[in-house]
Amino acid sequence: MIKMINQRMTATLEGDFVVFLIGMRINRFFKFGKWIPVARAMPNMLKELSAKPESGFLGFQLYGGIPPVIVQYWRSFEHLEAYAKDRDSLHYPAWKSFNTRIRSNGAVGIWHETYKVKAGDYECIYNNMPRYGLGKVGDLIPATGKREYAADRIKNRDHQE
Repeated sequence: MIKMINQRMTATLEGDFVVFLIGMRINRFFKFGKWIPVARAMPNMLKELSAKPESGFLGFQLYGGIPPVIVQYWRSFEHLEAYAKDRDSLHYPAWKSFNTRIRSNGAVGIWHETYKVKAGDYECIYNNMPRYGLGKVGDLIPATGKREYAADRIKNRDHQE
C-alpha cells in the first residue's frame, strides 16, 4: 500500500539537476508492429537505470494518459547524455531500431524535453500525497515557516536551514 503523507511537504535536492520529459504519440493506432516495440522499450530502460545509481539517474515519475509521459530526474546533463550514447545500454539499440524501422513513416512519434535546473531555482508542494515527482527523488520536508508559500520557497531556497 502507498504511504500517504497527510501534511504539506516540499522537496529539496542537493545541487543542480536535470529534468527530462519523454513520451510518445501513437499516430496510426492499427500499426501495432510500429508503436508496440517503442512502448515496450522504456520500462526496460527505466529498470536498467534504476539498478545503476552510478549512472546519475535519480528516479522517475510516470504521469498517466494515453500515451503516458515520463518525467526523469538526472544528476546532470552529462549523465543523461552518457546513457543515451552508451552502446552497452538498452537505449542505444532501441534508438537505432526506431531510426531504422520507423524514422519518418508517421506511425508513432517520440519526443523529449530537457531542462537544466540550478540549485534552488525550483519549488514544489505536496499535500496529502505519497512521495511523488521531485519529492520521490529528493528530500521531503514540511512546508512551514519560510517554506509555506511558493514565492518564499523559491526565493529563499538558498538561505533555508
